[in-house]
Amino acid sequence: MQNTLTRLNTSAATLTKNRTEGSVTPISGMCVTCVDGCIGMCEIGKSAYRGHEVIYPQPFGVITTASEKAYPIDYSHFNIMGTAVGAHGIEADSDMAIFPNVSLEVRFGHDNGIKFKMPFMIPGIGSTNVAKNNWEGLAIGTALAGTGLTIGENVVGMDPEAVIKNGRVVDTVDLKRRVKLFQDNQRDGYGATIVQANIEDTRLGTQEYAIESLGVEIVELKWGQGAKDIGGEVKIKDLKKAQLLYERGYVVLPNPTDSHVIKAFERGAFKEFERHSRIGMVTEESFAQRVEELRQAGAKYIFLKTGAYRPADLARAIYFAAKYGIDLLTVDGAGGGTGMSPWRMMNEWGVPTVELHSMLYQYAKRLHEKGMRLPALAVAGGFTFEDQIFKGLALGAPFVKLVGMARGPIASAMVGKTIGRALEENQLPVYVERFGNKKDEIFVTASELRKELGDAEFEKVPTGALGLFTYFERLAMGLRQLMCGSRKFALEHISRNDLAALTPEATRVSGIPLVSDIDWFEVDNILNGRTESRRAAS
Repeated sequence: MQNTLTRLNTSAATLTKNRTEGSVTPISGMCVTCVDGCIGMCEIGKSAYRGHEVIYPQPFGVITTASEKAYPIDYSHFNIMGTAVGAHGIEADSDMAIFPNVSLEVRFGHDNGIKFKMPFMIPGIGSTNVAKNNWEGLAIGTALAGTGLTIGENVVGMDPEAVIKNGRVVDTVDLKRRVKLFQDNQRDGYGATIVQANIEDTRLGTQEYAIESLGVEIVELKWGQGAKDIGGEVKIKDLKKAQLLYERGYVVLPNPTDSHVIKAFERGAFKEFERHSRIGMVTEESFAQRVEELRQAGAKYIFLKTGAYRPADLARAIYFAAKYGIDLLTVDGAGGGTGMSPWRMMNEWGVPTVELHSMLYQYAKRLHEKGMRLPALAVAGGFTFEDQIFKGLALGAPFVKLVGMARGPIASAMVGKTIGRALEENQLPVYVERFGNKKDEIFVTASELRKELGDAEFEKVPTGALGLFTYFERLAMGLRQLMCGSRKFALEHISRNDLAALTPEATRVSGIPLVSDIDWFEVDNILNGRTESRRAAS
């Protein structure tokens, strides 16, 4: 293993680099020779003149960000186990047990009334520019795919056209648009849009408004502020908007109502204000009260999302969720975000993904054995492809029903949007043009969607949505192939037995046996002439 897990003092995230890139002191990240006269390209140097601005990933508004830290264990430390014997969830017949027949549909909620065509969803992405600017593709693509999309925190508070009376929202433009884009494209009741809330949203009555005025059935409570333990979240380039947000109760730095700050901004001493939210103060009493308030307001389903907090907080989350009848608990591992979460925090804070998800399984198992009704569980934290989705579902089986992904879906929507813009401007790059110069030729799912929707409706689908839909289609096909190879033809048959650990440390953390140790009972039977398979389904 490498001696240091962390990269310091230089990163594309902060637009910094070392002068002596080939000779760096690992423990500090500094050039081995720091010379007087350097203009300061590294993070220390840039901090000497831009200060706190260098805390956050840059450039804000057009990026998503993830940690560079190389954790000792990740999902690559597990392999998926296939078999040549039998089939679960379908007849053991070679003409029937083919991967297109694998079912990816998942149902959950207290009445199993929520149905997704695929076992993955987009967790909360809210008021950041990268979310807002790509929402059309995200909402329509998710709706067409039949899965879930969470409208994250602060959307109402950040909307300059929101109407707020006596501290409560009574009308919006942005939230209404986001919900409607999904609802107008939802098919056959599959998928859902979820409205999340933090402290500011709760004070504004955002979720009550969404339920009563927009027909939203699912709301989500949020433990934590921003994507991390604490996060800057957004930057504001407009003085009037910064002042509006300050008046609405947000923490805005520097104070946009201070006359000295106003003069400094106007002369160009700085170009962006920071808008921060407050951290939550979780108690069982306040949690139970809020759940009851939302039910009284008409919420049909209530979710909870928590982050990579210490183990005791994870225990609180799953215990409270079970005790108060939460429908879905999402647990997000350390390392990513769409806003301006502090870069060093993204690298150095929180419980890493595999460790966190292993704890989640252990805590869920304990509560299940005590007879408590558990919510459906979703795991998140750096998932991008079908093998990781399979592993996340298997590691937490049978309690984990979904995998949450944000950066991958956002990337696919952004690429789709970019291709659409290039088509309009007749400036397709050669890398894309080799597939064609029309969206029907470039997007491999276009013909399928055109047939399903009809020509008129298909032409309304933005290319950002085509990008997301096509990415999801790839994930679905890849997941079906992996499940078929493991002879699991429906999601409920995926089990921890479908994984093997590749390192002793992965076994210690997860409880998944080493690849050299699995199947020992069955191997013994076979080698002793008892060849009938006894492999358990779980």
